[in-house]
Order: sequence, then structure tokens, then C-alpha cells
Amino acid sequence: MRRSRSDQPALITSAPESSDLEFDRRRRRYALMMVIRALCVIGAAVSYRASLPLALLFVAAGMVLPWCAVLIANDGPVKKRAQRLPPHAGPPVERALPAGSDERVVDG
Repeated sequence: MRRSRSDQPALITSAPESSDLEFDRRRRRYALMMVIRALCVIGAAVSYRASLPLALLFVAAGMVLPWCAVLIANDGPVKKRAQRLPPHAGPPVERALPAGSDERVVDG
């Protein structure tokens, strides 16, 4: 029976989040930001007569939120750097060639 790359079992604390859960989390964030954008558009329409600067603030937020929502929705999980050896793996194996002698052989 052949095992995967290492004989050591994967630790559950180091396992990445499943792609389905990560996708659902990003989808909920996107939907929430689009709801906030809709509220900004409604707030701009309602506050237009009362305060023009407030209405412009709502319009600006309504313009920036879709861009932020798309960036967040397309953002994947943080990629980890090269994994370090676990403490029980032992020291790294020396892969250098042994030093040769300084004597040169001359045929003659």
C-alpha cells in the first residue's frame, strides 16, 4: 500500500479551509456589500433635498462599494510560504559534495 508524499499524517489544525466554505464566505461578503450599496443609493435619493454633501457622500460610497466587493469576492485564501519542516522531522540532510583534495595529478 502506497502512502502520500510523507508518512506523517496531516494535522487538522494545519488543514486549509474547504473551497466550498471559503466560496460561501466570499459570496456572503459580496451580497452584504451590494445590500449596503443599495442602501447608499436609497440614502442619496432620500437625503438629496436635506443635505447635498450627505447625498454626495452616499453617491461616492455607492460608486466605490462595487469595486471593493468584486475585489473581495475574487480574493482567494492567503497562500502560505514554503512549509518548514516539523520539529520531529530531524535536521536537513547535507546534500553538498565532499571537499576534494588540493593535490593535482599530473601525468608525466
